[in-house]
Amino acid sequence: MTDVTITQPRRNFWRTRKGQQIAITLLFLVVPLTLLVVFTYFPFAEMVKFSFYKMKYTTPVEKRVYVGLRNYVDVFKREDCFGALKLSVYYMVGALLQLVIALYFATILSFKVKGGNLFKGLMFFPYLINGIAIGFIFKFFYTRGFVLDTVLMWLGASQENLPYWLKDQSVNNWSLVATSVWRYFGQNMVLFIGAIMSVDDSLYEAAALDGANKWQMFKHIILPSIKTIVTLNIILSITGSLSAFEQPYVITSGANGTGTYFVIMNEIAHTSQKVGLASAMAVVLLLIIFACTILQKLFFTYIFRDANSEDESYKAKRARIKAEKLQRKELKKAGKGGARA
Repeated sequence: MTDVTITQPRRNFWRTRKGQQIAITLLFLVVPLTLLVVFTYFPFAEMVKFSFYKMKYTTPVEKRVYVGLRNYVDVFKREDCFGALKLSVYYMVGALLQLVIALYFATILSFKVKGGNLFKGLMFFPYLINGIAIGFIFKFFYTRGFVLDTVLMWLGASQENLPYWLKDQSVNNWSLVATSVWRYFGQNMVLFIGAIMSVDDSLYEAAALDGANKWQMFKHIILPSIKTIVTLNIILSITGSLSAFEQPYVITSGANGTGTYFVIMNEIAHTSQKVGLASAMAVVLLLIIFACTILQKLFFTYIFRDANSEDESYKAKRARIKAEKLQRKELKKAGKGGARA
């Protein structure tokens, strides 16, 4: 009698549960990755390549002149290119002031305040308005003899003594910075409110029992607990300051010394048709943003070295432990008193 071996037919892997999961995952990844490569990484690679050539948009490939690093040298030698970076200082100062104000109001509005929800909505509303529309609003607002001048004259100022808010180079950049602060203040405030409201209420109670005042609670409980959001907002604000475009472009078109780096880059690329130089400017700006992000990350890692992203700060934890000990002592005293009675 002979043994008969029955072989099971091999099952197709892609018909198994695991195979189907992998297939579906790959299918969902293909579309976004393809879009990312085609519309982000490929154009970026082309831009880096263009930065080494002297060319226009319509210059044929065979007529493009290879200039090496000359475009990058021109970025730092030309006054209109490198000088525009100096204007970013105005926007950085405004961004830091904006964050301080946003954090102040967020700390107040995170607790029960009469009319708090209305105030949150009013402050967040400007962020929902299109940047071009805001530019036109403030262009009218700052025009000589219009809204701002009228309000100041109501308060007793003389129009002859008021500056030209968009022409006087001593104030025009600050006027544009105020526009950016007005627009983005609400967004930062809402982010801070969300982070502050996630802090455990027992920390405030423990700190209060330990005798901490409002400033100490903010310094040792709120600020360390929301350090991730603070760091993120500052990084976004600084990088946004380096790439300011909508307000100076719409309100002044970069005139009277208000042309930021992006405005000058746009003019060089689309008006002067110096695509190679504009591409080099974009690459330089990207490197500057990377450097600023890394430096800020290192700075805040040092500043918040005593705070853990997963735990409360050391001082807040110490206050909580003291409060818990005090509560246990009071419970023991109450228990002894009840037993004697």
